[in-house]
Amino acid sequence: MAQVELNGKTVECVRGDITRQDDIDAVVNAANAQLMPGGGVAGAIHSAAGPGLAEECRPMAPIRPGEAVISSAHNLPNQYIIHCLGPVYGVDEPSDHWLTECYRNAMELADSKAIESIAFPAISAGAFGYPVKLAAEVAMNTVKQVLPRLENLKRVRFVLFGASDEQVFSSRLLSTIE
Repeated sequence: MAQVELNGKTVECVRGDITRQDDIDAVVNAANAQLMPGGGVAGAIHSAAGPGLAEECRPMAPIRPGEAVISSAHNLPNQYIIHCLGPVYGVDEPSDHWLTECYRNAMELADSKAIESIAFPAISAGAFGYPVKLAAEVAMNTVKQVLPRLENLKRVRFVLFGASDEQVFSSRLLSTIE
């Protein structure tokens, strides 16, 4: 686990399961445009949250790349799920702009709801084909720019499923924020 302080706020990277972050107020779903169950993070979150999540999300869809919407967490141990549609690498261009928008919009939405802690997966780095090193760079640069100006959000956690992704995100965290 890598952890740094940024203007009195905590940014950390851990290896784990995004659906089991019981000390976090909101988890972020790497959603599809229709906000429905799918593979990867979206499938895991919908499976753990239960069928009520799809019902709640249906009227909010579709969303566009970079957009963030919020729902209750249903059967997850959190209060909220923030759903973001990341860019498909090489299709939704400029990909770095849309990925930055995902992280920025999710953090700003959390802050506007007085959410103090948020957990992100590696948005777009799975089926959407974003190279992990580039995804980590965008994520950490966005957190460094946005988090200090937010009033309520105090902790940002990146939850990575695999050891190699966790290593890439942790290295980028330490080199970008420290």
